[in-house]
Amino acid sequence: MATQFKYNFSSSIKVLAVCLIILVTCSYSTCKYGFKDTAPIPEEIKTFRVNYLTNKAQYVNPQLSPQLTEKLKQKIINTTRLRQTNSDDAHYDISGYVSQYYTSTTGISGNNASTNRLNISFHLVFKNSLDEKKNFETDVSTNIDYLATLSLSQAEAANNTKIISNIIDAIFNKIFSNW
Repeated sequence: MATQFKYNFSSSIKVLAVCLIILVTCSYSTCKYGFKDTAPIPEEIKTFRVNYLTNKAQYVNPQLSPQLTEKLKQKIINTTRLRQTNSDDAHYDISGYVSQYYTSTTGISGNNASTNRLNISFHLVFKNSLDEKKNFETDVSTNIDYLATLSLSQAEAANNTKIISNIIDAIFNKIFSNW
């Protein structure tokens, strides 16, 4: 009987040791991550101007340019401390244009298209009047998949909010984030 007790005791010590190791490991190990939404805007930057964002794509959605222009202004006003101005001496001057706006087939079922994709690219021109080294031009893109049974105008109507939001977020992130 004493042998059996030693075996159980030894086994219990092993289980206790494993539990202790797990407990210590879990207690002292941490996994930290974070996202920095916006880079700190230097104190000397106080104003911004969003010029009318034009549409130079082969296919022109007439509602896209005015909506992009207004939504970008609102996003900057609502999420930064910057004041909007229409003067030429704005600290941040933002302009650009829709460079591509087209559909492509992304899914085929049998001999017919089942899914289409609306692809939108925007060419962004950013100027910092206080630090010309921070001026840049870049392209941002987004796409929306939709059922091939819908016409382009139906897909645009159904996804307009998402299209505008995706482009505005991409533009905003290029300007104000450290990504």
